[in-house]
Amino acid sequence: MRGTFWPIVLIVVGGLLLLSNLGILPLGELKALLAKWWPLILILIGVVSLLKKGR
Repeated sequence: MRGTFWPIVLIVVGGLLLLSNLGILPLGELKALLAKWWPLILILIGVVSLLKKGR
């Protein structure tokens, strides 16, 4: 399961964004939230990665 977590996350996020772009799933507010806070998400991913390597 270790090597499959991030690929699954990317597939799910990509699928949700595709459905939103096709007008099937309205994610307007979620996309606006992600557009504003994506740098913080990247920072958190980096911090978690560093903490895991320290173990």
